[in-house]
Amino acid sequence: MSSSRDIILERVREALAPLPKRAPLPEWDLSRARSAVAPAGADLWPAFAARLRAVNGTPVASPDELVALLGAKGWHHGYCDPALWPALKAAFPATFTVETAFDRERVDDYQFGITSAVGAIAETGTIVLNDRGTTTRLAALAPWVHVAAIRRENIVPDLASALAVLGDDPNVIWVTGPSKTADVEGILIEGVHGPGLQVALLLD
Repeated sequence: MSSSRDIILERVREALAPLPKRAPLPEWDLSRARSAVAPAGADLWPAFAARLRAVNGTPVASPDELVALLGAKGWHHGYCDPALWPALKAAFPATFTVETAFDRERVDDYQFGITSAVGAIAETGTIVLNDRGTTTRLAALAPWVHVAAIRRENIVPDLASALAVLGDDPNVIWVTGPSKTADVEGILIEGVHGPGLQVALLLD
């Protein structure tokens, strides 16, 4: 005879089992949600950077600018997505220790994590991450500094455009500035349950 505990755990296991077929996405009427942050065909980086600053994020336009920012704060040890490292390596001097494998046993050792973003939204200053494009989600969440590498062609003008190109990745994370909470007291605190400094690195 099964105990109440066994019955509850069995129901949990059934609920967590992979679905044989995913529910279809809803039909979005995106035509009403468009905004005009820039003329058609314009470079969206300036608009995105301005809105990212407005939510206390930090845009940097080159690897050299990123290294200067990290060095000025004394952050010399971090992780970088191995696919990004060849393009960034030359900018990092020997005073930096950058690992391309994230060791979960040494989470507190990493002062920064550099991962790829699948896109960005100029209208809101939002960075878009997903599981397929992020080598390790922990590297984007655990270090105090998260650097999201964004390619210019992957910046979209608005939320409606982002929804149209998200694809079918089951886990999409929208990051608008550093981690924040105001809780019940209404006092805004950054870096409580995620990075305290959110950087967007433009890769051309």
